[in-house]
Amino acid sequence: MAVEINITYEGGLHCTAIHGPSKQTLTTDAPVDNGGKGAAFSPTDLVATALGTCMETIMGLVAQRNNLNIDGLQIQVLKEMTADPVRRIGSLKTRLIFPRGKALSAADRAKLEAAAKACPVKQSLHPDVKTPVEFVYPE
Repeated sequence: MAVEINITYEGGLHCTAIHGPSKQTLTTDAPVDNGGKGAAFSPTDLVATALGTCMETIMGLVAQRNNLNIDGLQIQVLKEMTADPVRRIGSLKTRLIFPRGKALSAADRAKLEAAAKACPVKQSLHPDVKTPVEFVYPE
């Protein structure tokens, strides 16, 4: 199924995108280190956001199918840019922090970890983009 997203350049390095099905909008701005004001997500910030939300969504699907509660799961994505050989995302380091009070068996952890690593956004990234993943479980 195709999804249409319409994007308008507003000037001053700002863009507005409209999600066809929902009509939701979001804006972007170039980052400060690339001539923008950093007033909104940059396009590469959205890639990092897509990775984290994709991981959580795919894990949510696995959790539903296995009657697991992962509500409160947090993902931190650290986006690092590189200029070699061109300006691009160099790495997207993700840290998944599971909430306290929601014990998961080793088998359930393995299912969730496999789901996170198999998310479509992660699979769509160029192999030169490093994507280390850390899973943090409560003690």
